[in-house]
Amino acid sequence: MALSITNLKKGVVFQLEGEPYRVVEYNQKVMGRGGSIVNVRIKSLLDGKVLEKTFKGNEQLESADVTTQSVQYLYNDGSLYYFMNQETFEQFEISADLVGDGAGYIKEGDIIQLQFFNGQAISVELPKNVPLLVTYTENAVKGDTSSSITKDATLETGITIKVPAFIKQGDVISVDTSNGAYRERVKE
Repeated sequence: MALSITNLKKGVVFQLEGEPYRVVEYNQKVMGRGGSIVNVRIKSLLDGKVLEKTFKGNEQLESADVTTQSVQYLYNDGSLYYFMNQETFEQFEISADLVGDGAGYIKEGDIIQLQFFNGQAISVELPKNVPLLVTYTENAVKGDTSSSITKDATLETGITIKVPAFIKQGDVISVDTSNGAYRERVKE
């Protein structure tokens, strides 16, 4: 199916030279006499490279046949991560490079989204926020419990993030997967 350049809004997935891309930023300029130019920043779903592209007038692009499956994270062996479709029990292995920084936000048993292009897994879509257990953090100094003071906390997946001083070992906190920031303490 062909896409008009005016359909390239933020988040749209399309195919350029046989490779799937997602629109990260979109800016359209309307020129005199009805013509328009679309400037987009696009991210490759295969290797993560970000490109700037300009499309003119009535150019057509091919929509990418990207599918998404809900899968369960099983385990990793250092270089590969293993996932399973819970309906078909089909298993997928994905390189650690493809999982990237997302590895710090997933633990065994978590349900995440995998994107596929031409039958090949191309990216891992994490939830916006994930609950993680604080496995180590220093105790707060008495009287030093204002929320503006932060300290390091090691989470159950091994990553370390900054948290407010009142967070203690054993707390479950919500972490923003887009930037690794503390969001809130999860009520039990």
